[in-house]
Amino acid sequence: MTGRERLLHALAGEPVDRPSVISACQYATYELMDAVGVYWPEAHSDAEMMAVLSGKGGAEVIGLDAVRAPYCQTIEAEAMGAEIKSGGKTHIPSIAKHPYTIEDTPEFPADFLQRGRVPVAIEAVRLMKQRYGDKVLVMGGIGGPFSIANSLIGITPFLKAMFKTPEKIEPFLEIGLQAAITFGKGYIEAGADAIVIEDMMASLDMISPKNYRQLAEPYEKRLIEALDVPVIIHICGKLDKVMLDIASTGCAGISVESAVDIPAAKEAFRANGIKTPIIGDISPSGVLLNGTPEEIKDAVKSALSRGVDIISPGCAAAPSTPLRNLQAMVEGAKN
Repeated sequence: MTGRERLLHALAGEPVDRPSVISACQYATYELMDAVGVYWPEAHSDAEMMAVLSGKGGAEVIGLDAVRAPYCQTIEAEAMGAEIKSGGKTHIPSIAKHPYTIEDTPEFPADFLQRGRVPVAIEAVRLMKQRYGDKVLVMGGIGGPFSIANSLIGITPFLKAMFKTPEKIEPFLEIGLQAAITFGKGYIEAGADAIVIEDMMASLDMISPKNYRQLAEPYEKRLIEALDVPVIIHICGKLDKVMLDIASTGCAGISVESAVDIPAAKEAFRANGIKTPIIGDISPSGVLLNGTPEEIKDAVKSALSRGVDIISPGCAAAPSTPLRNLQAMVEGAKN
């Protein structure tokens, strides 16, 4: 099987020759940059560089079954007016100034697809599809509507309004949804085989299960319904209380951290007739960053024994992750 075939079969719950290995979130590391000769910060804003770092780096150097772009969750906010701080050679970009306050009425720009780094990421996906699309799955990364809405006004004012005046955040959620749909469709038109929603702010480390069900899940569901390719959802943290809710969005897979009780989630899925694959849960800040290749291979075996369907780091790989450790994650699945 090619990596593309393997991952598509795994997402569909069909037999595979061996466990599929991807990185649902970003996997650019310093050593990977050295290996392909492309570096941050230039790769954040140059489609060719992004395609080389993500495409060649993911498919050829690491050996993943899927490649993806971009590396951060600031692109949508930047396209809607946020000021961005460069992370330089060592970090991803961050938001320096949010474009709105909670009292504002946000407007979705008609030229969203031409703004900021949006066309860069889309073109990088197009290039990766041309070069690697017959071998691996090509994925485009977008923020979840809840997370995009948060990025437009900032964490503290957003969370305060969520509790005190929830009606004030609804326009931002709608704009976040519109941005995510538009970005996702742009990727698909460029050839993306799948979309990854990174809804980091929808983590139960930040909000309650009730908040998730009322303010995040409905928008994730509408987003997935608008996209005609498989969609993976990644949310950080301990998600045990909402795993069934995430599955109900219609996603093709759920990417999780090691905080999630995988056996309990799989049992709940079986009891409810849910076959959504679970993706993860190799700790990016633990064994993947600090372990030996043999320890990572053991972690892969452990994840599979606990019911993980598709192997992946549990979140974004730390830039200082040794390249040999990412490669060991793939080797662990082969053996």
